[in-house]
Amino acid sequence: MRTLGDHLSSYASYHRDRRNIVTHFVGIPVIVLSVAALLARAAIDVGAVSISAATVVAIATCGFYVALDRRFGLVMSVLMSLAVWGGTAIAAQSFGVWLGVSLGLFVIGWAVQFVGHGFEGKKPAFVDDLIGLAVGPLFLVAEIAFALGLRDDVRREVERRAGPTRARTVAIAR
Repeated sequence: MRTLGDHLSSYASYHRDRRNIVTHFVGIPVIVLSVAALLARAAIDVGAVSISAATVVAIATCGFYVALDRRFGLVMSVLMSLAVWGGTAIAAQSFGVWLGVSLGLFVIGWAVQFVGHGFEGKKPAFVDDLIGLAVGPLFLVAEIAFALGLRDDVRREVERRAGPTRARTVAIAR
């Protein structure tokens, strides 16, 4: 199994431009919420409990995160629970509202992502490796941890393998 460093470094290699990373802080949460909303409407009752496809996918994804790293996995479990909660609230609306909001969020989230990759000049990571769809949210949590001075060992490994982030400067014509 690939390690946390393997996954984050591979994903980071597609995301070194800081503008791209910033767009991901908008696009990825919006996409995660939209997918949770789309999946939350598909549910089965098991006794007194209703289990949605969003819950099943979140549990599986969180299992992946915890297997990679317990600390990041715990944070991701909280965030995924919030996404399922929000998605369930959207799914509880009328069919038209649910579908419009869910698909609208999905399209907006991906539009923001593609703007970011325009800055980067590279295709999204998931094009080469579908696991990038699950690693994206984890990458954001790791970036926050790095900015707070946490998990420096992981940051150093990612930067050693993918290179440091870079800020693009715009030349001002005189």
